[in-house]
Formats: sequence, C-alpha cells, structure tokens
Amino acid sequence: MPKNKENYRKEGSVLSMPIKKKRVVVALSGGVDSSVAAYLLIKEGYDVIGVFMKNWHDESVTISNECPWLEDSYDAMMVCEKLKIPFQTVDLSKQYKERIVNYMFNEYENGNTPNPDVLCNREIKFDIFLKIAMSLDAQFIATGHYARIEHEEINGKKIYSLHEGYDNQKDQSYFLCQLSQFQLSKALFPLGELSKKMVRDIAKKQKLVTANKKDSQGLCFIGKVKLPDFLQQKLKLKKGKIIKIPCNHKVYPMIDSSDFDEKKLPKMSKPYNYNIEDGEDVGFHNGAHFYTVGQRKGLAIGGSEMPMYVIKTDIKKNIIYVGEGKNHPGLYRKTLFIQRKNLHFIRKDKFFEDTKVYDVDARIRYRQPLQKAKLIIKKNGAYLFFKEMQSAIAKGQFAAWYDQGELIGSGEIS
Repeated sequence: MPKNKENYRKEGSVLSMPIKKKRVVVALSGGVDSSVAAYLLIKEGYDVIGVFMKNWHDESVTISNECPWLEDSYDAMMVCEKLKIPFQTVDLSKQYKERIVNYMFNEYENGNTPNPDVLCNREIKFDIFLKIAMSLDAQFIATGHYARIEHEEINGKKIYSLHEGYDNQKDQSYFLCQLSQFQLSKALFPLGELSKKMVRDIAKKQKLVTANKKDSQGLCFIGKVKLPDFLQQKLKLKKGKIIKIPCNHKVYPMIDSSDFDEKKLPKMSKPYNYNIEDGEDVGFHNGAHFYTVGQRKGLAIGGSEMPMYVIKTDIKKNIIYVGEGKNHPGLYRKTLFIQRKNLHFIRKDKFFEDTKVYDVDARIRYRQPLQKAKLIIKKNGAYLFFKEMQSAIAKGQFAAWYDQGELIGSGEIS
C-alpha cells in the first residue's frame, strides 16, 4: 500500500486500463458505489452496460413486507438513464438460492459461522454474472468494490494480484478473497484508489440519484429483516440449556500460547471443549444453531455484572456455553487451522511450499485491522498463528492473509 494514502486521483481511474474501447458490464446494485464505478468507466472510454442482479424474491422465507430490490432496481435504471447507457435486469434468484442461501442454512444448521458475502462474489458475481457479461460480448465486469487489481509478467505469464483499497475505512478486498486468477483477469474495480467521500462527491457533481443514498446493511437478498428471524423460516426451534463457564475453567491454563511452537499447533488450533457439568445453568435458548461464537445479542440472560458472550455451541446436544465479559478467556485463541481442501491461493507462486513458515498479515472478518501472524503450510492444511490473541475465531469463517497489502490467499476455518 502506498505510503502517501492522500495521493488519490481526483476523479479516479482504473490501474493499467487499456486505451482502446472495450465493453464492460457493471454490476449495478442501486447504490452510490456501483453508480460511480459506471460513470468512471464511461469517462475512461469503455463501452458500458449496466446490469442489476435480482438475487432473492422467495416470499416463503421473507417475513418483511418491504421489497428493497424494487427500489434498488429503479435507482440503478435511473443512473443508467442519466449516464445514457443500456440497462438490463437479470434474475439470478434460482442460482443464488442453490449456491448461497442453501449454503448459509446448512452452515448454521451444522454450527458453523458462514460468510455469504464471500461466497456471493465467488459463485454469483464473478461466475454466473461474469458468464452473462461474456455472453453480451463484454471483456470485463466491474463492481463498486474498494479494492485494486494489478498484474505482472512472470516467466512469460501474466499474473494478477489483489490489493487493499487505498481507503482503509472501506477496503473490501476481504470479500474478494476467494477469487481466482481468471476471475481477477476479467474484473475492474474503478473505486480502488478513491475514498468514500470522494465517491459521494463525484456522484453529487454528476447529479446521480444515488449520491446521498445510505449504504446497504445486513443481508441484501432478503430485505430488512434480522438474521435470526430469517433463519427461523427454515431451521426449527429447539429449546436447550445455556451454561455459563467461569473464567478460571481448568482448560485455559493447559494451553500455553505465548511462544510459537510448531509441535503445539494442532492442540492450540482446536476450540475449547466443555461439558454441561463444567458450568452453571443460567437459562434457555431456542436452538444452538441460531448462535455463533462471540455473539452477545439475543441471549436474554440477566443478573450478571457484564454482558454474556457465546464461547461455544454444541449442536448435537443443543447446548450454548457462555462467558461473562468481553475479556473472558473462552473467547480468545491464537491459532486456527484450515484443511487443505479449503485452502485458496490467489498467488500460487507465493507462500505455497509445505513445511515453510511465512510472516503475514491476516484477518478473520471484514473490517478487522490486519493482525501480525505466521502462516505454516502443512500437507494436510495450513495454520495461522497470531502474534496477539484473537477474539471469536469460529468454524466456517474465512481467514485471509496478506503480504504488504496484497491478498495472497484465504481459507474456511476448520
């Protein structure tokens, strides 16, 4: 990442963008980011088509009467009209249900913590949507992500690399951590060198209808509804016990994670294990599969000095284990493991040798500041050993690792 982060281009530009006119299909969400991305590409001389993806309209699992996608689609159409470019809508709800929604339900049902945004990029935007764009004779697709793509020639082959956006507050490279070399070769991110403020300023200057529109929050495909409410449409309610584990539980002193020791990695990467006899029965819940490690809201437990946090879920026995306070040792670990089959390297020419130990920066969730860590590649997978304790490492999350601002690889935590 450049040392001088203030050195933005005034109106934005795509790195290494070709001069000759080529066709690009912009994934318009109805928000300000993708709107400005379309404008910048037009300014760069591209033949631009705007396409809105309709990803969800299954009323059987939507409990909100609002239909935000209708408003978003209309805003996207108005932007295209303003920019004088073609506009289309594509219905990808069937593929979205098969690849993303079903995955999310299955993950929660099995006690994991999924990230549908990461999968949506890999499976929908940069796969199905990309194929649609190519059927329209487009050479590229573009989105409003705050990230950057660069490329270089290595042994006569063009290698693409994914980098953080210049705006630390909006960097979205993490959501793109599962993209392949081919997908990156077909992608353009016009906002990679801009800040959010600059994007809004451009939108206002161009009088785009989305200029002052708020950023979307939560699950974009199901409307304005809480995640637990959505999950209850498919996952059954099942009453179970909530067990409070004390801070001085015997399992915590057993694992010394102060120093790096490869022999200890398998043991250190495993979640803490509890039994119902290890703590105090403090209440009931409606299904362990509705909760994730680190969760505070929705427990409805009173009488404690500090808030309760989920430190483990036992799906088979339908038990939730909680700890009092955000500093409870049950929330923290230094090490995680990713199975070989779940490892993904954007750059296979970097950090891919077995038994090697690499110094990297890593994160386990969006917007988490990058953490110093060691990446250890083994035949059965990879370990990430963090310099500092990490809160709420959960199975199913994606960990991503970087080298000087370049996202090298990622994987689903085991």
